[in-house]
Amino acid sequence: MALQENIETTSFPVLGMTCASCAVSVESMIGAQTGVKQAEVNYATQKVKVTYDAGVIQPEGMQKVVQSIGYDLILDTEKGNEKQEQVQADNYKALKKRIIAAGILTIPVVVIGMLFMDMPYANYIMLVLSAPVVFYFGKNFFINAFKQAKHSRANMDTLVALSTGIAFIFSVFNTFYPEFWHQRGLHPHVYYEAAAVVIVFIMLGKLLEERAKSNTSSAIKKLIGLQPKTVMLITDEGEKEIEVADVKAGDKLLVRSGEKIPVDGKIYEGNSFVDESMITGEPVAVSKQKDDNVFAGTINQKGSFRFIAEKVGSETMLAHIIQLVQEAQGSKAPVQKLVDKVAGIFVPIVMLIAIITLGVWLLFGGEHAFTQGLLAMVTVLVIACPCALGLATPTAIMVGIGKGAESGILIKDAEALELGYKVNAIVLDKTGTITEGKPEVTSIHWASTLPENADVLKQVFAAMEQSSEHPLAEAIFNHLKKDGVKPAGITDFDSLTGKGVSAVYSGKKYWAGSHKILTDHNQVISSELKDQAKVLQDQAQTVIYFANETQVLAVVSIADQIKQGSKEAVSKLIKQGIEVYMLTGDNKETAAAVAAAAGIENFVAEVLPSDKAEFVKKLQAEGKVVAMIGDGINDSQALAQSNVSIAMGRGSDIAIDVAKITLISSDLLQVPKALKLSKKTVRTIKQNLFWAFIYNLIGIPIAAGVLYPVNGFLLNPMIAGAAMALSSISVVSNSLRLKFAKL
Repeated sequence: MALQENIETTSFPVLGMTCASCAVSVESMIGAQTGVKQAEVNYATQKVKVTYDAGVIQPEGMQKVVQSIGYDLILDTEKGNEKQEQVQADNYKALKKRIIAAGILTIPVVVIGMLFMDMPYANYIMLVLSAPVVFYFGKNFFINAFKQAKHSRANMDTLVALSTGIAFIFSVFNTFYPEFWHQRGLHPHVYYEAAAVVIVFIMLGKLLEERAKSNTSSAIKKLIGLQPKTVMLITDEGEKEIEVADVKAGDKLLVRSGEKIPVDGKIYEGNSFVDESMITGEPVAVSKQKDDNVFAGTINQKGSFRFIAEKVGSETMLAHIIQLVQEAQGSKAPVQKLVDKVAGIFVPIVMLIAIITLGVWLLFGGEHAFTQGLLAMVTVLVIACPCALGLATPTAIMVGIGKGAESGILIKDAEALELGYKVNAIVLDKTGTITEGKPEVTSIHWASTLPENADVLKQVFAAMEQSSEHPLAEAIFNHLKKDGVKPAGITDFDSLTGKGVSAVYSGKKYWAGSHKILTDHNQVISSELKDQAKVLQDQAQTVIYFANETQVLAVVSIADQIKQGSKEAVSKLIKQGIEVYMLTGDNKETAAAVAAAAGIENFVAEVLPSDKAEFVKKLQAEGKVVAMIGDGINDSQALAQSNVSIAMGRGSDIAIDVAKITLISSDLLQVPKALKLSKKTVRTIKQNLFWAFIYNLIGIPIAAGVLYPVNGFLLNPMIAGAAMALSSISVVSNSLRLKFAKL
């Protein structure tokens, strides 16, 4: 048992990772240390989650091991995210500057190499211009390739370093010793432009990746920002402003109208309405009075109250939500990029083919065996240059993301596009996703016989609802106002907690509120209105009564309306073979009514934010690829846990930040379009990889000299360079086709 007490699980930001292979290296090195139970690196969030025995190993020990292979850990658990974000922002700026400088040097090299090869000192000018591009601006490729080689691994960096390095060295040899080839009846060629262009293109891909990484912690920062910095502490000497961090359990605190609640606690004096949508996702503010619980990060709307702090710091519900979002983001297995996987196999194969090519020529090449063998080996490496391979994924993704933006679908990164087409289960939040997210009057039914003029009664009703602080009163007042009703001059207005409101007009008393006002004042309700109220309640609508001293004058129904297009969107998703689920914090009756109206068979009511995340986990455990669609802070844990997270554009900033896809119009009909875009983009990426490799599959054997015994043909390295350029053009052209795809 003592050992179990020393087990800790902590997440540390990792610095210096440039590809999925780096993540594997960090994970395996930390995981191999004594005392480490489990290490899980998430390349997407640049973090490592470690479960370790604190009595055997400390974070400092893990940091040293990681530093020994060229990476680093940030051990500051409080400000780690901020430090990581700063490093990523600095890296992005530095990389941008390097690309601009490398591009300025590369352009004249390309112009000379393609158009002015025979000008005096052309080779020397290209050598001077391309050397800094390859070995200064592109030095990270060589450093990272060396790191991978130390661990017997190969990746894109290995391919870039190998092909550009050999092409450059071969070109330098041909520049200074051209007579070596002339004596053997051959013309020496240089490949400075190929080496420089490859470096610039691949760096551009890295820049896109860095930009995506720099946004990973913004959602957590906004969640933390929900907590106010200071709070009013009630002491024997009076009220005193203190830092939230200094609040202790048992402290008495004051919250005024419009302020955020700083910690979890219980009200002991006063009453108000509190917007708890960040926890429940429900749009209606909740009435709060003595002995009711309040939660950190929720917003006090009207009225002030005093409460006793019960849970502070990391114990609050808001802190718990933050922790769960961090865990869900950190526990996702990194998406192994298709290109990195392919490159890992491709590099050693190309190297082996190049060596075999030289060996075969030495054995069977005859008089010019070494010369032609060396030329063939370099041609193999040049034609295998990964320019098209490096462009295959980013170009398709850039066009795909642009196409999505045109259609009102904002896609944050490649992961959502890669996984979208595999989705076979969709989880929908109710409020703000399927429904409009705000209460609206659906109908007002007046009694068939009224004691006063109907217009006067409407004016009295409007005046009472205008004076009320209840969120539903606002919906009724707005509805009457739209109909041109002007409030009457009422007197003796009174708010009846938990029941409704009362007021006097022309010496007569009127009430408006829940069914409780009927039982308290014995007003008569006609059978017509009673039947109408029952029908509305069966439809899970909220019913408000308006009455005078003797009878019920009107019955009002209020509901959160289903969005136009929700039912059609659900129908389309089901036709695509996708299972649709609805989750809501609302009661079972309302949930059943909304689900039926939207055509959803599977729904769960009265769920908490953590329950939503657990539901997503359960579906994933069944082998499903899950998309979560929500709009509130309460959805953020489930969004972070899901495979593909989609937020409504009119939802909370937190949901939008956590989600990988945002629907600007908040229209569910965009979801089938987003999944179709994913399918088309992934198909384009696969086609691009085909074009990137078809040249290699055909070109490498020809470059190795397979046709030489048949017809004496030996591929010129210049033609190999042209084939490489053609493969790049094919890839970019194919990606641009996505622009014209129909969604």
